[in-house]
Amino acid sequence: MQLRLYREVLALAVLSGATLTAYGQADPIKFGKPDPQDFEAKNFVADSAAEAVVLCDFGRSRFAMVDNDFKVVFDRVLRIKILKKSGYDWATLKVPLYKKDKQEEKLTNLRGYTYNMVNGQLTKDKLESSAVFSEQTSVNNSIRKFTLPNVRVGSVIEVAYSVSSDFLFNFQDWQFQNSIPVRWSEYRASIPEYFEYKMLMQGYETLAEQERTDGSAQFTLRSAGGFIEGSSAFSGGGGRQAASSETVTARVTNYRWAMKNVPAFLDEPFMTTADDYVSRIDFELAGVRWPNQPYQSVAGSWEKINTSLLEHENFGTQLKRGGFLKEKVAAIMAQHSDLATRVAAIHQLVRQSVKHNGKSGFYATSTLRHAYDQHTGNAADVNLLLIALLRDAGLEANPVLLSTRSNGMVNQSLPLLSKFNYVVAHVALPEKQEMLVDATEELLPCGTLPTRCLNGQGRLIMPRAQESRWIDLQPTQRFVEYRKVELKLDERGALTGSVHQEHGGYYAHHEREQLHTQGEKKYMEELAKRHEGWNVGKFAFHQQEDLSKPLSLDYEFAVTGADASAGTLYLNPLREFDSVKNPFVHEDRRFPVNFGAAMEETTLLTITLPTGYETEELPKQAIIDLPDNGGRFMYSATSQNGAVQVVSRLNLRKPVYSAEEYASLREFYTRMLAKHAEQIVVKKKS
Repeated sequence: MQLRLYREVLALAVLSGATLTAYGQADPIKFGKPDPQDFEAKNFVADSAAEAVVLCDFGRSRFAMVDNDFKVVFDRVLRIKILKKSGYDWATLKVPLYKKDKQEEKLTNLRGYTYNMVNGQLTKDKLESSAVFSEQTSVNNSIRKFTLPNVRVGSVIEVAYSVSSDFLFNFQDWQFQNSIPVRWSEYRASIPEYFEYKMLMQGYETLAEQERTDGSAQFTLRSAGGFIEGSSAFSGGGGRQAASSETVTARVTNYRWAMKNVPAFLDEPFMTTADDYVSRIDFELAGVRWPNQPYQSVAGSWEKINTSLLEHENFGTQLKRGGFLKEKVAAIMAQHSDLATRVAAIHQLVRQSVKHNGKSGFYATSTLRHAYDQHTGNAADVNLLLIALLRDAGLEANPVLLSTRSNGMVNQSLPLLSKFNYVVAHVALPEKQEMLVDATEELLPCGTLPTRCLNGQGRLIMPRAQESRWIDLQPTQRFVEYRKVELKLDERGALTGSVHQEHGGYYAHHEREQLHTQGEKKYMEELAKRHEGWNVGKFAFHQQEDLSKPLSLDYEFAVTGADASAGTLYLNPLREFDSVKNPFVHEDRRFPVNFGAAMEETTLLTITLPTGYETEELPKQAIIDLPDNGGRFMYSATSQNGAVQVVSRLNLRKPVYSAEEYASLREFYTRMLAKHAEQIVVKKKS
């Protein structure tokens, strides 16, 4: 449905500026008037660890009538203090813009200054138009990028601009939190009664200010004999037939949100994307309500999305165009009567025929035949071809839309196609078995999703829209590592030994990728670099090509000892084979720990002692459990017949641990690593 007002209807409309901006609060920042206190170093003690700090970020969105059409106008003033050289990048800013057909977003009234205090005098350098560049990122998206001049440590940079948008559905969102501290962030929005938006607040920081007030706006309308689509919006009738004018008054709701002293959002280990957790507010157009007309919902639905995708030339239409490989498909069908085996054979055909170019997407870039002929394509080129061939092979296969971990979580209550960026295949097998299949990874077995896809749920797109549903993107593999180490110790503390290690599940995929990229020799050189003093000798890889089995590696190594024998030897062998740092350094965490899949790591280590030596001290046995059966760590060290055996087992049973479980998980790792750090003491017999 068109939401703009047709030109032939409206010749003039005037919004009452006084009512639209009547928030009852002065603007928190005035462009061109920096605060002298911003140049005093003592004000930034609390931000000493940051490379820069946002002094004030103020935005305002409102509706205006431009060229006889409703537009959304967004105004912004931003001021940042540069604290370190590493913060110079904050002097380069980007404004995303969208364009489709004849409608577009325009950047206007761009201004900027860099302020410096030089010999007690405030200087300012102006942003020149020559420093503004445009960068086309896709067919419909571009970025205006600009860099403030003469930036140094202690500079204050300031920019102001407006964005005028033809897209009423694209009401400006606002982010209060950033990767640097924010002293004050404020957003205001004025929305006439004709438009209803869903407002979604997310994040963990609290609002310092929140207001909602009512105002009004006047529109002076002149008709040229046409109508306003949707209902002859302001006439109350069936469309004007003669030129006329009238003035209407619309209610306007004014919103104001502000946050103060917002801490920097820092990336943590084992998370999806910061966009899932930063404090922000998003807007989605739900409907329009013209005077004297019933409410019109413009919100999408999952059924509508399902239908539009199946009708799209680069999605549903392509699923019917796999026939150019009918001979290869027929041969696979003849060879494999078992359906699961047939799926694996089709998966192998696609995986070997079209290489993933690293780009996401759920629309094919061209035809499936073109991707096949070029032997490369994005995720949709690969996986839509996979679905088409699975169907041709007699299997019930359908697309699953998803959002990758780096793209963020999908809100199931908001049917928005734009939140997705990837597609995989869903295959229904007999006895209600299901498979999720992705052919973009050359070194992943059939039925295993890449870790980037392990992100909540995906939307299954079915031939009948009402059968569309959500699918859990559950991992079918774990991170599995097994290591058996045989060591021989001499009286000088030197060690020689052999290692047999197996990487299974997602660890196998990661290590196969490294091996494929580096080659065997380079791979082993990198392994030796991670162990100080190691000299790696013979090595051999096994099961490199059999993706259904762990990647196995056997190698020998030696570590030199002291120049002379010692009466007492101190050993800490597990530190060479397991992590020595706790990845969870912060005391608390407000969002989940997302490993993607469960984890299992086992190390069996045997040390043969030199003749005439015995163990004097061994670490005690330990069993550490996470609450609610979330995981377990077991450790034991025993001595018998001139040898020491150490066993370490880590089992994390859940792919995701909630923020409430973080403290337990952090303590779990702390105690496990402390146990690994305990020494084995070996002493020469009396």
